[in-house]
Amino acid sequence: MGHRLSKIYTRTGDRGETGLGDGSRTPKDAARIEALGAVDELNSQLGLLLAEALPEDVRACLTAIQNDLFDLGGELSIPGHSLLAATQVKALEQRLDHYNAALAPLKEFILPGGTRAAALAHVARSVCRRAERCLVALRHGGPVPELPLCYLNRLSDLLFVLARVLNQAAGSPDVLWQRDTPKPRPRSRAR
Repeated sequence: MGHRLSKIYTRTGDRGETGLGDGSRTPKDAARIEALGAVDELNSQLGLLLAEALPEDVRACLTAIQNDLFDLGGELSIPGHSLLAATQVKALEQRLDHYNAALAPLKEFILPGGTRAAALAHVARSVCRRAERCLVALRHGGPVPELPLCYLNRLSDLLFVLARVLNQAAGSPDVLWQRDTPKPRPRSRAR
């Protein structure tokens, strides 16, 4: 592999452009870079979640996903290049089925929360949804393979389920949305 990053700063992005994996230059606010940034942020959120005490199977699952997200970022950085495989989407579906089978059926909406780890999984889920929206926006400007969209769609579902799994593993119930929660009344100002 050699020393790929022997020099960290290059100064090539100082004028608001960045290089893609194919050597082309593009503005840093382009839809492709926005999508790349959202996938990178998602991977960073998973890194934060992995800093928590987690069941080992969940840790292994999230670590594999981080590697998949690196593939997805590589695919985005080289227009027209494919790195994700259908087997990676299938693996997410299998993990979803496995983890969801051990959970009680949902009868109400749940709120992000419970344990810190579950809350971090919900944050990662919401960042994943944003990354998916960025890919859809990128698709409006040109062809984007379908697999990255499928992958992010399944991943956001898996992160929702993993948040529930993490709450369950910690003995913490899901935080249920309360439909008729009393709204606080505005305080009257003393004069």
